[in-house]
This record gives sequence, C-alpha cells and structure tokens, in this order.
Amino acid sequence: MLRAVFTLFLLSSCLAVAAPADDFQNLVDAHWAWTLEQSPQLRTNLGDPAANDRWEDMSLAGHAQRDARRADFLAQLQALEVAALDDQARLSHAMLLRRLQNERSEYALGLYLMPINMRQGPQHLHTLQERIDFRSERDYQDWLLRLQRLPELIAQYREVLEEGVLQERTQARIVMQRVPAQIDRLLAGEPSDSPFYKPFRTLADGFSAAQGADLRHSATQVIRNQLNPALAEFRDFLNTAYLPACREQPGIGSLPEGKALYRFLAGYFTTTDMTPEAIHNVGKAEVARLLEEMEAVKNSVDFEGDLQAFNAFLRSDPQFYYDSPEELLQGYLAVSKRLDPELVKLFGKLPRMPYGVRPIPDAIAPDTTTAYYSRPAANGTRAGYYYVNLYRPEVRPKYEMEVLSVHEAVPGHHLQIALAQELEGLPMFRSTGGETAFIEGWGLYSERLGYQMGLYTNPYSRYGQLTYDMWRAVRLVVDTGIHYFGWSREQAIDYFTAHAGKSEADIVNEIDRYIGWPGQALAYKIGQLKILELRERAEQALGEGFDIRSFHDHLLGAGAVPLDALERRMDAWIADQQG
Repeated sequence: MLRAVFTLFLLSSCLAVAAPADDFQNLVDAHWAWTLEQSPQLRTNLGDPAANDRWEDMSLAGHAQRDARRADFLAQLQALEVAALDDQARLSHAMLLRRLQNERSEYALGLYLMPINMRQGPQHLHTLQERIDFRSERDYQDWLLRLQRLPELIAQYREVLEEGVLQERTQARIVMQRVPAQIDRLLAGEPSDSPFYKPFRTLADGFSAAQGADLRHSATQVIRNQLNPALAEFRDFLNTAYLPACREQPGIGSLPEGKALYRFLAGYFTTTDMTPEAIHNVGKAEVARLLEEMEAVKNSVDFEGDLQAFNAFLRSDPQFYYDSPEELLQGYLAVSKRLDPELVKLFGKLPRMPYGVRPIPDAIAPDTTTAYYSRPAANGTRAGYYYVNLYRPEVRPKYEMEVLSVHEAVPGHHLQIALAQELEGLPMFRSTGGETAFIEGWGLYSERLGYQMGLYTNPYSRYGQLTYDMWRAVRLVVDTGIHYFGWSREQAIDYFTAHAGKSEADIVNEIDRYIGWPGQALAYKIGQLKILELRERAEQALGEGFDIRSFHDHLLGAGAVPLDALERRMDAWIADQQG
C-alpha cells in the first residue's frame, strides 16, 4: 500500500514538473502555426508550397488583428512558470518574449506604416519566384493566382502608406524617389518581358504544347490587364501623393518622437542596451584602428600618396575589375570553390545542406547591394544561394571577392544558417530565424577567418578585407549620424568615401539602404565585436587547451541567439572546459 502511494506521489510530482514545459511547448507550437498562417511568403521561403497562391494581409485591419493576437500570446507567455523550464526552454521563452514585445512596440510606434523602400515592397515581390521549384501545373497555377491577387496587396500597401502620412510616419523622400523608376522597369516592354512572367518562359518537362500555350496566355493576360495597371496606378500614387508627403530629412529622428524610434531600433537590432551615442563612439574608435592597418597595407605596396589617393587608385585601375558580367560570375564561382575544403580546419560540425552561386536578378540589381544570401528551405527541398551583383562589373573589384564570399557563403551566412536549421530540439522560430546581431555579427567575424583559410594572400585582397571591416565600422558612425544626430545624406556619403575604399556606386546604395532601414546596419559590427571578445576570453582562459573547432561548434550550437544569452552560453562553456 505504501509503495503504491509512493508511486502515485512520484507520478504526480513528475506531472507537476512537466506541466509548465508542456504548456510552453503548446504555446510555442500554437504561435508558430499562427505565424505560418499569417505569412504565406514565409511558408514559401521555408519550402512549404501550401500557401503559394496567397500573400500576407498588409491591410490596416490585418496589422491590428495581428497586434491583438500577439498581445494574447504575450499574456500567455508571461503567465508561465519560467523557473520550471530547462535551460534551453528558458532561452526559447526569453527569445519569444522579446520577439513579441518588439513586434508590439513596432506596431505601437507606427513603424509598420513605412513598409517600402528601394529594397523592399511590392515592386520586389517577383523575386519570390527564386524560392519556388516550378515543376507541376499546380506550381504555375499558384503563381498565376498570386499574380491575380497582387493588385489587392498593392492596394493594401497604399492604404498603409496613406495612414503613414496622417500619422507622420513616412519614409525619406530621397529613398522613395527610386521606387517609381523601379516600377517603370517592371512595366517596360511586353507582358512577357515582365520579371513576374519569368517562370513561364521555360516550363518544366512534361507539359504539352497546348498546356504551355494556355499557361503563357493566362500569365500574359493577368500581367497586361490586372497587374500592370495596378502597378502603374501605384506608381502614380507615389509620384503625386506619397512622395510630396515624405520626410525631407533622411533620418528617422526628424519624425515626431523620432529619437525614441531610433533608440528602440538600435536595441532591437543589436540586442543590447547600448545608446546611439555609445554606438557612434565605438564606430569612431574602430574607424581609427582600421585606418592604421589600411595605411600599413598601402605602404607595403610602395604606393606614393595618401589613403584617399590609394582608394581612388583602387576604384579606377582596370587591373582590379572584370570586363564583363560573365567573367565576374566565373570569378565568384572560382572563389567559392576554394572555400569549402578549408572549413575542416575551423569546424568540427558542418552543415549537410549545400549552397550555390546565382546572379542577382537584373530587375533589382541596380538598386541593391553587392551580394546577399538566401537561406535553404527548412524542409530540405532547396539549397542555400549566394546571390552576386553583376550589374556594372567595372565597379565590382576583384580584391573584394574573397572577403565577400566568406561573409555571404562559408563560413559566414550559409554555414551558420544551414547549421541552425539542422539543429535538433529547437523550436522552428529559432532554427529558421534568430537575432540579426548574431547572424550578421557571425558573417563579419567570418571575414577574419579567411586568414586561417589561406585567403588574402596578396596585399590588395588583405586591403579588401580591411575595407569590408571598415565598411561596417563606418556603418556605426553614419547610421547613428543620419538617424540620431541629424546628418545629411551628403555628410554621410562624404564620411563613407573618406574612410572606405568602396566604389561610389556601392557607397550611395549603402547610404540609401541605411536611410531606408534605420538601425539594421548596427548589428554587424556590434555582433562581431562581441564574438571576438568571447573568443579572446576563451583563448586567455584556456591557453593551449583552446580548440577553435570546439569553440565554433559551441558558439553555433544554439542558433542565432541574443548577444547577452550568447555571452552566458560561452562563459559556461569556458568554465566547463576548465573543469
């Protein structure tokens, strides 16, 4: 009898302990299911085709409904008994709590009323086709349905922008001036020339001539009669109504409560409590340090002249540039091939998922950055891709190709993101997402790993690495300068030009990117400095016992976490290694 009572006591105790963990898991699952329901584009990006015929609801009512649902999730999350969760679940709880609080703050501050800039908005939605593997008739019919529903989404964007004007939450005019021209490029030529038509140009195997003709005819009709008129009307709205109402100043700080907006964004993107003033000063200190290293490289090649003259030489001498987009692409492919064999020196665990190299689509190349990375499908149906900008090869220097590739491909974004997606036991919101400061900080940290991978063997490539590090240091100065200290666009361009050997085209695009996306540029250098600090701490504490492969494996072993959580995790690892 006593044994039976004791057994019941043990069972009830286990159930009592397990209940908070079960409640939390149920809440995480419910939130993720709701997230996927709300974002068809996210589902497409993750490789799930079930919502490939729909778009996210961007209407004012849709935003309000999502905010109310987040408030409900937040209340449930705050009611949980966090102390009863294990370490991994507590971290997931803290990350989901932070995510919901930030999303609610974004809504309360009116940041959702500025959804468009030169790099995001309905004019870029054609790029989603890059994430779809068109094989069956259903794939093509889904894309047709998305094209048919795109005018409604464009109308929702307009509704949000109009409300932004009323609430004094507008984008900078200098950035928005690029958007009508982007739409003009979409409208140029025949419907079959539209980037939205691209999937129908070369159909997958298995379609009869009649099926192909029907699909192409339907796509042409939708683009001509529905999509293009909606795009043209939206362009006219931007030109006649929105652009005149846009803010004159480039910085978000010029809006009502603008400095508070920027302080929130600085914390959001860096996952720290650093003030804009502190970030600005860190940037200046990094710029000064890197100038000394760049000066040393310049002197090593016996260049006569100051650093400005050296940068001008690098920007203009033909020896540093390819003559054609085709040659530039082959150069990127050759660099990428050299990276993979070197990874085993630095990592014990490598991702199973491969990556490829692709050109950035022509329609967006003039207004976007030198390169970007597209993550693999979460279900393993699509590899990761490193997208490179082939527009105007005469401004894409060879000496930047190694450092750019280690950042965007391996050991940078592809290695980190693919590994995170393959981690077992993490909730999907962590394995498929994470904090920008970690993701971009890791990418920038990876650039320095190029030295241990046998890269940067000539002084110009080394200067390229320093240029990219300087680029991110300059970001801290100009982003805070523009959005918090009231710098003009010209002031920011001049500071960038004076301190980094980037081309003029890259510098202008970068500054406009910072204007249109306040605070995001802070994540890179702040994240990198924290990872470097943790590595130095581990090397000093462990001495000859420090293993770079184990360090990296553990650093990447929980996905992209906030920097304070990363510091606690790595301090515990150091203590464990010492024990």
